[in-house]
Amino acid sequence: MYKLIKRFFDILSSGIALIILSPLLIPIMIGLKLTGEGYIWYKQERVGYKNKPFLIWKFATMLLNSPNMKGGVITTKRDPRITPMGGFLRKSKINELPQLINIFKGDMSVVGPRPVMKVSFDAYPEHVQKVIYNVKPGLTGIGSIIFRDEEELITEVRNRGEDTWEFYSQKIYPFKGEVEKWYQENQGFITDVKIIIVTAWVILKPESEIVYKWFKGLPKRPF
Repeated sequence: MYKLIKRFFDILSSGIALIILSPLLIPIMIGLKLTGEGYIWYKQERVGYKNKPFLIWKFATMLLNSPNMKGGVITTKRDPRITPMGGFLRKSKINELPQLINIFKGDMSVVGPRPVMKVSFDAYPEHVQKVIYNVKPGLTGIGSIIFRDEEELITEVRNRGEDTWEFYSQKIYPFKGEVEKWYQENQGFITDVKIIIVTAWVILKPESEIVYKWFKGLPKRPF
């Protein structure tokens, strides 16, 4: 029953959101067309439900060839590959809104583990790979809330001269895996609603630790 309710909520909320947000989305599309390299959409293959690949939609915030430029797939704060509008879109999370299309289609859900590229998926411990996408990936999730400062964190690691990919694979991904396992053990409509509310709250109050007050038993971030 929960899955049926969740799918109904996904279709309803994403459809309504696309209509309501169209006055915001259309000017952004025009702005992206007139700035940077002139392209609007960024589509990339990600690992999704039951570990099957799908194309995720985002607003373009980085140079088209950025994965092949210095920095690779890892983005830092004030990354020189970010386009003129990209910084604002990334900080406000507006760049993620086209994923409402993915949600409406059924590739994603509003709440779930963030979908990652294959190279990042392979960095998860094997026991996490087997279970993390037993639920649909989400626009937001408990891992997204805890690591809302991910770009700043990676920037600090790089500034210290440390290997950023090693930090991802040895520290961030194993912990994200444990957090998403917690979500699957505690998932439900109330949990999803609370995650949506907390997501909105930490965008406005990024320093807030409300996530650990609202979700009992959630693994504490070790760094």
